[in-house]
Amino acid sequence: MQPTPLRKRVLLLPNFITAFGLSCGLFAIFRVALIPLDKVNEGFLTGIAGILLLAALADILDGAVARAMKAESEFGGLFDSLADSISFGVAPAIVALKSQSILGEGKSLFFLMAAAMVFSLSGVLRLVRFNVQALKAKDDEELLLVSKKSFTGLPIPAGAACALSIILLLANPDVIDFLGWSAEGRGWLLASALFLLGYVMISRWKFSSIKTLRIPVGSFERVFLSVLVAVFILFGIVFYFPFIFFFVSWGYLIVSWTISVIQKLTRPPEPDENDDDSFAD
Repeated sequence: MQPTPLRKRVLLLPNFITAFGLSCGLFAIFRVALIPLDKVNEGFLTGIAGILLLAALADILDGAVARAMKAESEFGGLFDSLADSISFGVAPAIVALKSQSILGEGKSLFFLMAAAMVFSLSGVLRLVRFNVQALKAKDDEELLLVSKKSFTGLPIPAGAACALSIILLLANPDVIDFLGWSAEGRGWLLASALFLLGYVMISRWKFSSIKTLRIPVGSFERVFLSVLVAVFILFGIVFYFPFIFFFVSWGYLIVSWTISVIQKLTRPPEPDENDDDSFAD
């Protein structure tokens, strides 16, 4: 039976959300490319970060809406991955390069360009591996359950958040005055961070899924804790956005990485379903 026109429009909703997220990523790239170097400042970079956070919100919503509507498809999955590669793989790297007007144009510039390329390439490889693993887990309930609990390698939206947060932090006048680092030194630090993020995205370290996070406290305590966290984040976003953004994004990376290291050291070695190289043909 052919789907009705209404049904066709409903099934387009997840892809429309994906297209909105991709549009945010493209707008950020075009806007950064067009602005003169002397106009790049903390306020401009904060606005670009906000646009890319909208893309991240769309990335969360499109999958949730598709699952709720039972409208998941191979087209939607590939479209989502391509959109992520642009919004979270290419856009943050371009923002990092454009921020050179703040971070300096000395010897660190070449290193920063190389780091930006590594970051983008690693993000794309991370998405390719994710798609390959998703195909393998499609008909395997055990692998599907494991994939929902954790990610192999840092998810690319989290990598983009870490990259953008450190860019904003290094562009903040208070941080510049407090650290007393030269523009050249901040450029080296940003490049090193991009190299590190590129590595953890394509690594085999396990990063926990926030959706499966369980806090061993009572239901009332969980609600109260959620309210406190929400108020803290809202207050921080309004008054201390660069610092809260950095704390949340890098906090997730450090905590998940620490848990992964502890689990690797305390648990006996298990056969990895990804022993075959997912990057190979």
